[in-house]
Amino acid sequence: MLVISRVMAQKDVAPGAHSADIAKLTDTTFALREVVVTGQPEAQSLRNSVYQVRTIDSERIRLRGATNLQAILNTELGIRFSNDLTLGTSDVQLMGMSGQGVKILLDGIPMVDRGSARESLGQIDINTIERIEIVEGPMSVIYGTDALAGVINIITKKSSDGPSLTVQARVLEETAGDEYNAFTKKGTHNQSVGLTWQHARLQLSGNVTRNNFGGWQGSSTGRAKAWMPKDQMLYTAGSRFAGKRWNAWYRFNGTDETINSLGNRNPNTGIASDQDYITKRWFHQAQSEIRPNEKLHITAIGSYTDYSRRTLSTQVDINDRRTLSPEPGSQDKSIFTTTFFRGTAAYKAGDHISVMAGVDFSNNNASGARINGSPTINEYALFVAPEFRFGQAFKLTPGLRFLKNSVYDAPPVIPSLNGKLTLTRSMDFRFGYARGFRSPALRELYFDFHDASHSINGNVNLKAEYSNSFNAYLVWQAVSRQGFHIRSTLGGFYNVFHDLIDTGIDPNDRTQTTYLNIHLFKTTGLSLDNKLLWKNLQATVGATYIGRYNEFSEAPADFGPLPEFVWSTEINVNLLYAFKKAGASINLFYKFSGKRPVYETTDQVNVHLAETEGFHMADLTLSKTLGKYVSLLGGIKNLFDVTNLQNTSTDTGGAHSTGGAVPMSFGRSYFLGLSFQWTKH
Repeated sequence: MLVISRVMAQKDVAPGAHSADIAKLTDTTFALREVVVTGQPEAQSLRNSVYQVRTIDSERIRLRGATNLQAILNTELGIRFSNDLTLGTSDVQLMGMSGQGVKILLDGIPMVDRGSARESLGQIDINTIERIEIVEGPMSVIYGTDALAGVINIITKKSSDGPSLTVQARVLEETAGDEYNAFTKKGTHNQSVGLTWQHARLQLSGNVTRNNFGGWQGSSTGRAKAWMPKDQMLYTAGSRFAGKRWNAWYRFNGTDETINSLGNRNPNTGIASDQDYITKRWFHQAQSEIRPNEKLHITAIGSYTDYSRRTLSTQVDINDRRTLSPEPGSQDKSIFTTTFFRGTAAYKAGDHISVMAGVDFSNNNASGARINGSPTINEYALFVAPEFRFGQAFKLTPGLRFLKNSVYDAPPVIPSLNGKLTLTRSMDFRFGYARGFRSPALRELYFDFHDASHSINGNVNLKAEYSNSFNAYLVWQAVSRQGFHIRSTLGGFYNVFHDLIDTGIDPNDRTQTTYLNIHLFKTTGLSLDNKLLWKNLQATVGATYIGRYNEFSEAPADFGPLPEFVWSTEINVNLLYAFKKAGASINLFYKFSGKRPVYETTDQVNVHLAETEGFHMADLTLSKTLGKYVSLLGGIKNLFDVTNLQNTSTDTGGAHSTGGAVPMSFGRSYFLGLSFQWTKH
């Protein structure tokens, strides 16, 4: 039987219910009142939240047949990815803003990255995820830096029903375009095994996952590959103890990843130059919750991340003998450590007012051959967000965040205001304003990078970015009866960003590139999202129309009359149909990403409209249960065989130029996976 979603019962969450307890509520095919916890004092139904939150449940994650989060999110509205094939990393964009403005959380704890690219999205074990919550709009008051565009919160599995022992295993094989060989590592190979033991109030769990990608040759020749091979091991281990009015848990997440960049042989010497990018991430997190009484709820979260990225450069001679490269700067290791603490208290003062307040502390350190010194950044913050309820129809949540940073000039106070108005029994209106900010990353402040294609220096004089953001959403429960439900959400947003950090020519040395607070930036747009549930069918159909600011429009005397915004369209369709008697389902995930225009200049005199072409992305999957414990999942990904996108940009110089083809995927692939789950109560 296909279970579409695990959702709330008709009534609100009982006071004191934790997210782990909510998972025990009845399964149903009505997925219109999903549980949300992101930014809330406690878990509650989606309709009661003052924030606009989208959820992706565990069943939908399973039906994608994915091995990483990018494959789950790439058909979500407002989300796009860009790939850096030189460094083997990907970055995410949300509602027109790049990854620097998107906060990535794992159970509410910020993920650590080297710089602006959110490579941590590819280093989370997808087999341990319960659901994903996406909050659109700035959440800087609650979550601090980087949450200008919104928050992606990955929530892991934590509990089961009563004393039990559960064993889970998964094997998945996938082609890379038309390349596959199980014995030579061509294609994608995923193996995972997990164990969860629960007795009374104690739970112990662990999971090991291996992801191996053999790369993709594409148009490259010889030893080189268009997409680099990657071998990744992911480890998780956790324990949880639940008391009568409190619980505490610890979780370890480990990543051991190697990306291989293979070079072609020099025709004269026969020597090939290779680089291995070796990442190790040891992420410890601990959390405790206590409810002294029905009015007060206290949480404490702590984490420590030890993250390193090593570049190992070697030379391979004609006899395949490998030696270290003697080139300057060819061997490098950068280390980033972060200690994080967050404490919150939610107090229900009465029927009309409740208050959430908290403190955040983070300590960030970096070291390495390309890091200037051994810098340390400490940040301290205090935030408060009361919620006022006026009858049954109106909620208002103002918020303030006070912060102090030890290095850069951070805004001392960040305000926000969110509200929800119940217009009718079937219609809600949400609105919000927030002041967002983004801290300069350690990489932008202190990282110097020079090689054959890079010449980038950090800038210790950077200021924090800040924004003023407005959004509004109208939610209509158009139909709500047994076996048939329709919900539509119409939204709009407008964001103004100041002191945006970007790379530019160093004003003190025209031969060098550095990071600068160089310009104003804006995004605006409309979105429409529709959900339909009818008997065995779950469908979502949506569209966005997003505008990104054209900075040249501010100087018509120099560049002529130009539009203030350039626009891009997205359309997505997700169809999931269950054949309950057969224990099977067929599922289609589709998204059209329209062309991406941008005005650019290479000489500061002539302006050119460049466009990256639009593309269609679709996955088709089939699921079938085989007996009581085994299920089979297979299908086709990237049905339209998208690889590289045509791009008319004339900026073709330098490592960070926008010219040339834009890599999106390694083409159409086919996959088959087998999952096993056995539980003894």
